[in-house]
Order: sequence, then structure tokens, then C-alpha cells
Amino acid sequence: MKLEQPDVSMLFSNTEISDVFFTEYLSQASGDFVKVYLYIVFLSKYGKDIKLNDLSKKLSLPLKTIQDALKYWEDFGVITKKNTGYIVNNLQEIELHKLYKPKLSSISNTEKNLQNQYRAKAIEAINTSFFQGIMSPSWYNDIDLWFKKYGFDEQVMLALFRYCFERSALHRNYIQTVAEAWAKNNIHTFSDLDLYYEKQEKFNVLKKTISKKLGLSRLLTQYEEAYIEKWTVDFGYSLDVIELALRKTTSKSNFSFDYIDKILSDWHDHNLKTPNEIEKFLSDMKQKNTSIKNLEKKSFQNYEQRKYNNFDSLYANTQKKA
Repeated sequence: MKLEQPDVSMLFSNTEISDVFFTEYLSQASGDFVKVYLYIVFLSKYGKDIKLNDLSKKLSLPLKTIQDALKYWEDFGVITKKNTGYIVNNLQEIELHKLYKPKLSSISNTEKNLQNQYRAKAIEAINTSFFQGIMSPSWYNDIDLWFKKYGFDEQVMLALFRYCFERSALHRNYIQTVAEAWAKNNIHTFSDLDLYYEKQEKFNVLKKTISKKLGLSRLLTQYEEAYIEKWTVDFGYSLDVIELALRKTTSKSNFSFDYIDKILSDWHDHNLKTPNEIEKFLSDMKQKNTSIKNLEKKSFQNYEQRKYNNFDSLYANTQKKA
């Protein structure tokens, strides 16, 4: 017995998109890449064969954009390339595999039961606060991994998501980049994070002060900020010391941060730490230079005088011989 369904007109048919696409992939992809994905999902339902040039014309997108989009979705495992074309993969199956694949390191430990309860509450708070209660299951694995990798406590993990959420950058790559930066600054507890924020605030104030004293109306570049961080963190110099170096730029029409850095590096090499030590060093250098100039001037005058005397003597001797 053969059972059949009547052909359904395209007018009444639907193309289904998995919710996983919206929770896992949409926020990171460009609009053109999403456009390409949606259309190839539609075509795959009918088993259509289409050339890249035709796809480019149909979607009014450059051929390069089509190629980049296919490569993008292929890298994410959303589609798989074959000799004859592409397979559009089942996103739910992909996420299910991520969620339930064996993880030897995740074997439960009764000694960590209380910690797990705290983490569960933190993850639920993240779900409620930043995902409206519909956080994708794969996020749970990522958060658990970040807990283990970076050693953050629950409050720091919440602060991490809040920081990224407030910057409209709630996607994995950005969150992990921020997490890496925090870990490099030895942030593990909320107290560490408070201290880090305090240092950052002082650094921001310092940047604005230096920009104002130099008469800069623009934002500092990444390289200029690196110089200031070097002066304050590596050299341990306060604004009072840095300002002494800034004053050296008043006689320069075209100064640079590299010029200021050479001054401060020279002071650091001489183990000068306070404004008083630097002022004395500059005064001694000025006195030394003055003494050298006076000595050179005196030597030059004596040399000229000797030349003159020798000439007179030579002239007198010549007269006698004549």
C-alpha cells in the first residue's frame, strides 16, 4: 500500500529554521552571511541545484561575498562541502553532540557539590539576566569551561557577562577575549576585580590628564596608551615625574610619545624615582655642561692667544734677520 500526500503549492509551504540558529549563530554572522544561509536552507528543501554566479545574481550580492559566506558557515560546521555541492547540516544535532559528547574531566565529585550549587545559581542568574531565560544549552558547557580555565568565582563570572552585555557584545569570542585579559591581570575573586577596576579608573584619569597637558583633543592611540602604561606600571612613575618630562616638549614644535619615552627611560636607567632626584640630576647635568663649555671656551682662548704670541715672535725674529 502506497501512501502519498498531495503536492503542496509553494504558496502554502514553510521553511523551518531551528531556534538554535538564533541562539548560537545569528548574533555573530553578518547580515549578508545570514541572507545566504537562509536562502540555501530554502533551496535545500527542494533539492535545487544552483550555481554560485546564479546565487550571486539572485541575492544581489557580489560573488566574493557568496564565497566568503559559504566558507564562514562551513568553518562553523553549519554546512558540509561535497564534490557536488553542500549539505545543510542539522543544527540541533550539532548542538546535541556538543552537549552530550563524553567529557572525562567532567566526572562529578561529591566534594564539589556545594561549589556546583553556587555555580548553578550563577549560571541561572546569567540565563535570566542576559538571555531572557532562553540561553542555549551549549552556553552551559562554555561557562563551566571558563570557570575551570580561569578560576573565576561566581561573582566574577556574572560581572564578565554583564560587562559584555553592556557593550552589546554578548558572543563567545568577545567574552573569551575579556576573560583572557582578566585572567592575565590575576583576577579570580570579586575583590581582585574591584582592585582592577580601581587601577583602570586611575589609568583613565591619567590618560586624560596627559592628553590635556599636551593639548591633544583626540583619543590616544593604542601605542600611546602602551607608553603611558610602561611609565606607570613598569617604571612606577607618578604624574609628578611624568609631568617633568612633558615640560621638555614645550620647546618642540613636533613632539612625539617616543621622545617623551626616551626622557623617562633615561631617568629610569639612572634609577631616578622622585621629582627631587630628577631635579637634582638635571641641575647637576646643567652645571656639568656649563663647566665643560667654560673649559672649552678657555682652552680656545688660550690657543688663540698662543697663536697670536707665536706670530709676534716670528715677525720680530724675521725683522732682526732682515
